[in-house]
Amino acid sequence: MRKLITNIKLASGIALFSLSAASYASQAHKHAEHIWFDENLSFEQRSAALVAAMSSEEKIAQLSEKTPAIARLGLNEYVWWNEALHGVARNGRATIFPQIIGLAASFDDDLAFRMADAISTEARAKYNLNQQHGNRSQYTGLTFWSPNVNIFRDPRWGRGQETSGESPLLNARIGGAFVKGMQGDHPKYLKTSAAAKHFGVHSGPEAERHSFDARASAKDLYETYLPAFESLITDAKVTGLMCAYNAVDGVPACASEFLLDELAKKQWGFDGYIVSDCGALYDIHHGHKYKKTEAEAAAVALQTGVNLNCGFTYPALADALKQGLIDEKLIDEKLQELLMIRFRLGFFDKPESNPYNDVSIDVVNSQEHIALAREVAQKSIVLLKNDNNTLPLKKDIKVPYVTGPFASSSDVLMANYYGISGNMVTILEGIANKLSMTSSLNYRMGALPFHENLNPLNWAPMVAKTADATIAVVGISADMEGEEVDAIASQHKGDRVDISLPKNQVDYIKTIAKNKTGPLILVVASGSPVALGELHDLADAVLQVWYPGEQGGNAVADVIFGDINPSGHLPLTFPKSVEQLPDYSDYSMVGRTYKFMQKEPLYPFGFGLSYTEFKYSQLQAELQKNGALSVSVNISNTGEVAGEDVAQVYLAPTEADKQEALYVLKDFKRVALEAGQSKTLRFEIPADKLTRINMQGKKIKLSGKYKLYVANALPSKRSQALGASKAASRIVYFK
Repeated sequence: MRKLITNIKLASGIALFSLSAASYASQAHKHAEHIWFDENLSFEQRSAALVAAMSSEEKIAQLSEKTPAIARLGLNEYVWWNEALHGVARNGRATIFPQIIGLAASFDDDLAFRMADAISTEARAKYNLNQQHGNRSQYTGLTFWSPNVNIFRDPRWGRGQETSGESPLLNARIGGAFVKGMQGDHPKYLKTSAAAKHFGVHSGPEAERHSFDARASAKDLYETYLPAFESLITDAKVTGLMCAYNAVDGVPACASEFLLDELAKKQWGFDGYIVSDCGALYDIHHGHKYKKTEAEAAAVALQTGVNLNCGFTYPALADALKQGLIDEKLIDEKLQELLMIRFRLGFFDKPESNPYNDVSIDVVNSQEHIALAREVAQKSIVLLKNDNNTLPLKKDIKVPYVTGPFASSSDVLMANYYGISGNMVTILEGIANKLSMTSSLNYRMGALPFHENLNPLNWAPMVAKTADATIAVVGISADMEGEEVDAIASQHKGDRVDISLPKNQVDYIKTIAKNKTGPLILVVASGSPVALGELHDLADAVLQVWYPGEQGGNAVADVIFGDINPSGHLPLTFPKSVEQLPDYSDYSMVGRTYKFMQKEPLYPFGFGLSYTEFKYSQLQAELQKNGALSVSVNISNTGEVAGEDVAQVYLAPTEADKQEALYVLKDFKRVALEAGQSKTLRFEIPADKLTRINMQGKKIKLSGKYKLYVANALPSKRSQALGASKAASRIVYFK
């Protein structure tokens, strides 16, 4: 098992037992007669006793996210709502890591684990200190509503940036590693509690999420929308699950017995707590009109398994109880499941019993975590084009020119759901830090992010005539794409209608291309695919940098000037335009993602170039007696510099019917190679993964002839045309 980054330090040689971590223990001294403070008993016994000691009114009050204190029972107030999508969010200073879509581009689940481990370490430190000072306000707790493992099925969805892309396998791997890093591996205590969201069929439209009914075939449900959630429950043992705003096949997700009870609990064995998205229970009767009254909405949510209401609906459980819609036994059951999380976090135990109470505040935004944020950003950057080896540039380049609306922007570093850091490095600053003092660096913003410049006079494009290289930083920001309440520059409540760059940015880059005398390097910041159109042809090199976190500027400069060899790969398909996409509100996977898209994209799934060359050869495959497929392949670095690549294993039916995916990613592995070095990679695909889903939603074994590929991009003609390594391939027969 991977070791946790414990970061446990002593303050002035004395263990820092925070007042809050100790607060339950201090209450225990005052209420020694209460058996829920007795550590000799099991958490189940103690939580049941605590529930039994409450009145009906007290129980109901504990089922909303802002839970009040019950002094006579030694129970402190607690706010359940906390965020940690890519760093501890909305709670002051913390390390800002790259947005999750960037982390996914690393195809590195160990890196995801280390990042989440650092986040949870900071969370524990901040919790300890905040509670020491009596701060139990929102966002200071240990129950985090992350990660988001919804499928990024359509690039117009503004919240796709929060996900690990369009592959169910990649979502499961990155999301599962994130959960393990957040929750820790202590045999008794949770480091923090993670929650998988938004269960289970949810990816826009944002503007209609409170009333939208997402309808998916049984095939798409089990093949695309649910696998990551199943993996996080069965493998990563996630302790929280958030149900979505929208309905699924006519039933609000937070009232779906099929999703919450039949699938999550009975089939997958989920034993944590279920929380509603904030306001989603209100939508049951108001948005979806599924129930007539608030009491009925509260009752059906509790009956189907929602333990915690983020919102203001569960106070109506008092009326539901009076009306006989529910009984107190059900309240007791759901409250005990909820309280088990607080017991597992150690809230009712002596401070010295839980090692996580020792984590001190000096780990927050520490040099170690800042370095990790930089590493994640470095490994997330995707080199999409590099004609004539334009990159890397030399650090002593005489006249470099940096321009573009986001070159000096910290907004594109932060994405959404962010913390605050005093160490943010913009792309302009990163480049300035990297260059030789003999370089004459010039900078002009040149273009506004989303609309035309008011002043028609603009000298910025002319500067390109004097530059040895022009680095133009373009893209979009979380103000334009994101959640409906946060994307204030979006005309579509967070979603996009057009996936191209804003017209003013396109026009500006075209003008620069006409005036440049040196190469044009396009740096694109975004949380989703950007259709570059003719700009791809005008640029000599293109880097996709996502929303790269507080060290994004340094990481981009590391890549541009060759201190780091780019190794990111696209976690989703970049279409050429919205004309290649099906209707946004259609949840069918036909024509979507690398698995079913037949049109030629701008950049394929899995694609990413390097400053070196990789060769795949000697592919071998053997079906084992247990039904598993053993695969081995040789990978060689045939270039002149060290580099890392992502070996991707695909299966493709040779005679696909309309129901079967064109390609399916079955495994991947990140590998580092010195110049001239070769390695043999081995993959073991278990029998239960050598299956497909039929239209009835049933898993059936593969049969017939399939083509096996190992490559560093989707094995398509477009990948080859863009410069991906040639795939190693062979035929495999399944009986």
